[in-house]
Amino acid sequence: MNGSKEKNGIVPIMGRVTINGTVAQFSCKRSIPKDLWDVKGNKAKGKSVEARDINHALDNIKAQIIKHYQRISDREAFVTAEMVRNAYQGIGSEYETLLKAFDRENEVFKKRVGKDRTIATYRSRVVARNHVAAFVKSFYRRTDMSMLEIIAFNRIDNNGNTISDKHERLRNTRICKELTLKYGLHMANGKENVKRNRLKEPDKTKYELYDILKTEVGRCGNWNVLVANLKRQGAEVHFSHRGQTDEIQGVVFSKNGYHFNGSKVDRRFSYSKIDAALQRNRYGERMNLIPKVCTTDTPNATSDTARGELVSGSLGLLNGHGSSCNATDAEANLEMAEMLRRKKKRKKGLRL
Repeated sequence: MNGSKEKNGIVPIMGRVTINGTVAQFSCKRSIPKDLWDVKGNKAKGKSVEARDINHALDNIKAQIIKHYQRISDREAFVTAEMVRNAYQGIGSEYETLLKAFDRENEVFKKRVGKDRTIATYRSRVVARNHVAAFVKSFYRRTDMSMLEIIAFNRIDNNGNTISDKHERLRNTRICKELTLKYGLHMANGKENVKRNRLKEPDKTKYELYDILKTEVGRCGNWNVLVANLKRQGAEVHFSHRGQTDEIQGVVFSKNGYHFNGSKVDRRFSYSKIDAALQRNRYGERMNLIPKVCTTDTPNATSDTARGELVSGSLGLLNGHGSSCNATDAEANLEMAEMLRRKKKRKKGLRL
């Protein structure tokens, strides 16, 4: 009730919405005699026809406010009283999101390509949009976020200084402590200790891929075998190439309709690291074969002459007189040299 606008003993009824410390007022478009209003109960007193009519209208307004609040809270993580009031009044009920704004600006930019804008710049803007989408999905675990949330995280105080968001860390710490005290939950150290039965999608599928890759990468010797083994377990493998070339620069794993870059499943499952692991597996298999073959060729090589023959045999690839053992040994040595060369190439750069 707004007593300041009293006229002939009749006052207008005002509504107030309070959410998360924010307040918004609006007119209920109803008036009531001042002596008929119950201040404590926030309703009309008595059981007269006028009182019942006013109370019924106020109950309908409350129901609509609750309905709009629930609808907005399902879509937005940051809800204010003004958002609910505007939705009730039909003013700006749909709030723009970050990625929608990105897409709208990119569409406007695309129409100017060939006039005063270039296609290369447009592609850069699309890449930037995709990076933002990936960050929102990774950091906030959501597909999009309201522009109001961004304003809230970049607000400034009366002195023009940015308000720190360090309270987020303190709040997260407090929540973790409360979860530990109430439910006995702790942060798991390593993916192996995460309880798979408590995961929801898409994390559940990502951990399924992690378990499969952990087993298969450790025992496969090449990509063809790895891809075949993953396919038998319901996982698909796709490779990304550098530009228009055939050079592979990344790998994507798919399962249950979800797609993950190798490094998103785990750091050790990027394309380069899986490729290096497969090479180590091949090298280990060949090295295990060398002692068995050599033992059958030289069972009692103990004299200096026998040792000389063994050394000469190991260099058969160079002098043209090597056996199957020599060829296998040479291939293993060449592959190890190639691995060392690649490792050295990766380490090149600025050194202090």
